[in-house]
Amino acid sequence: MLTSIRGLTAATLVTGLALSAAPAFAETVAVSDSDFTVEAGSVDTSVALADIDLDRAIETINAEDASHMDGESGFTASANVALTTDYRFRGVSLSAGDMAIQGGFDISHSSGLYVGTWASSIEGGGSYGEMELDIYGGWSGDLAEGVSFDIGLLYYMYPTDGDAVLNDYNVNYWEPYASLGFSIGPASATVGVAYAWDQSSLGDEDNLYLYTDLEFGIPDTPLTLSGHLGYTDGVLAPPLLAGALDDTGLDWSIGASASLFGPLSVSVSYIGVEGPSIDGFTDDTLVATLSASF
Repeated sequence: MLTSIRGLTAATLVTGLALSAAPAFAETVAVSDSDFTVEAGSVDTSVALADIDLDRAIETINAEDASHMDGESGFTASANVALTTDYRFRGVSLSAGDMAIQGGFDISHSSGLYVGTWASSIEGGGSYGEMELDIYGGWSGDLAEGVSFDIGLLYYMYPTDGDAVLNDYNVNYWEPYASLGFSIGPASATVGVAYAWDQSSLGDEDNLYLYTDLEFGIPDTPLTLSGHLGYTDGVLAPPLLAGALDDTGLDWSIGASASLFGPLSVSVSYIGVEGPSIDGFTDDTLVATLSASF
């Protein structure tokens, strides 16, 4: 890396002050940059050193250099992987009650803009294949102390939807989302909404999802308690899977998570769905997840 002009100036300043403070070995000291001489003892070096806080000047220069390097792009990358005993989407199992492997990758900017992708193994049958792949982007930030927001657009994809491809049927769909977050000490709450307009993949029907999440970190421990309540109105309502006529439904969960060591964490949740249950899909269950974030 090339030396910056600020670093070169600091070096010149250090050299000049060192020379002026050193004992005289000659009658004069030549200063070539300004083309004049200064008689030894004619400069009050204590005043010069008092006027120029050299340590602070160097620290400021180094801090500016570091800030400049960190702010060159403003981008941050993160990743996550997880192994879960059951992939539950709004209370409904998309892995047929079996284990699922999951992972994602995100890129965020200091402005609050972000993009990311997340995938999970599923057992979606012939139409949805064996994989869900989500692509999303949005904007998040703080509105006030303890109040945050997040708005974005998510695209659900099923790349291995073999039967759907053969039948020229698109199972992918879009869903905008928005949420507000509130935090006071170790407690936090999130209220959010997601709305998928009528699309061919949803049978030309729409779907509205409202939810709230609660978390409480137990002080001086790695434990966090959590709760969730969601309400669905539309084609994706859980009761529809059980043949109910009503197109609304509720899902809920209570659980706890704990940081282990390094990037690892573990969580356990008890998940329930309102209405008739389908074994392996909407019946109440206990879900354990081992995850890591980088």
